[in-house]
Amino acid sequence: MQKIIFYVAVLLCTFLTQIYGQETFEQQAKVIANSISSITTEEKAALKAEVEEINKLLESGTITATQADEKKIKAAEEKAKNIERRVATEQAKLDILVKDVVDGKVNYSKEKEKWGTTIILGTNSNDSIGENHTEISLGSMKVYKGETEKIRRNSKRTTSQFVFAFGLNNLITDGDSNSLENSDFKTWGSNFFEWGFTFNTRILKDNNLLHFKYGLSLMYNNLRPTDNRYFVKDGDVTQLQTYDRDLNENKFRNSMVVLPVHLEFDFTPKKVGDDGSFKFRTHKSVRLGVGGFGGLNYQSTQKLRYEEDDIRIKNKQKGDFNVSTFVYGLSGYLGYGSTSLYVKYNLNSLFKDNPIDQNNISLGLRFDFN
Repeated sequence: MQKIIFYVAVLLCTFLTQIYGQETFEQQAKVIANSISSITTEEKAALKAEVEEINKLLESGTITATQADEKKIKAAEEKAKNIERRVATEQAKLDILVKDVVDGKVNYSKEKEKWGTTIILGTNSNDSIGENHTEISLGSMKVYKGETEKIRRNSKRTTSQFVFAFGLNNLITDGDSNSLENSDFKTWGSNFFEWGFTFNTRILKDNNLLHFKYGLSLMYNNLRPTDNRYFVKDGDVTQLQTYDRDLNENKFRNSMVVLPVHLEFDFTPKKVGDDGSFKFRTHKSVRLGVGGFGGLNYQSTQKLRYEEDDIRIKNKQKGDFNVSTFVYGLSGYLGYGSTSLYVKYNLNSLFKDNPIDQNNISLGLRFDFN
């Protein structure tokens, strides 16, 4: 819930700043928005450079293949933590801006605005905005200053999106067709969250149907066991056991950094301009995406809360829990505009050495703010 509040605040604050003032404050808003969108790109480039250096050491015989894999995993974990830490810094700036808005320091009148400003909730609208008008798209974190700029940016062959998804999460047990009906985990308490940035490239120059969608995301899969149980690592096996106290909360979370790749079918029609030329748009009609993802599980955490002698106790455990380091799976979405029904299935077993495979499955809503 805390992360949902944070990302909503990011979207809200970035665009409220556009109406806070048209000079210095506008510049601050742009800096914050650009920082948030560039953090992932910078860390990804840094990770690529570090992996290349590790490969050079491997080729020269300085390190073994096993050592190289360990260094790559460590580098990926560090970059994922850097993303969270740097975004948290931007969050602090955004919190200050929100406080200013709540305190009534914003003095804005749309009628007195020289050029005029329209704020769009969600993604940008289909309407013409005129050359002397500014449109602020709250969901996609984009500002269009005039119709020419809006058409130019929306007609590019490659566009970018901020992605946020959430929903239900559970495990499918190999050989048990009723594993979801008789799940060991709470249906509504077990959930997933995902956020990241994607690029959407039109494959054919003069046809808008096929798109190649790719990017970088952080995924969080949460499981809440039933019957007062928790996960216990016993050698190479991780299994559920009953806790010796009544638990108020028991949550097992896996945090991953992944590279999602989809082939997207976008049925948004072309738009004919006043000059007779075609303008290509995306995310304005039915969309279907099929593909998958691959990445690293960089952290597994178990949180237990209970009371003892009227004292509230929180037990937080971090470790590998025999969880698979490399994660990969299939994913797809179907929706209209920026909103889609989203499903993911991990092909890797959650625990790498357990005698019975259990695979993660997620179902929820996905928002691609273009």
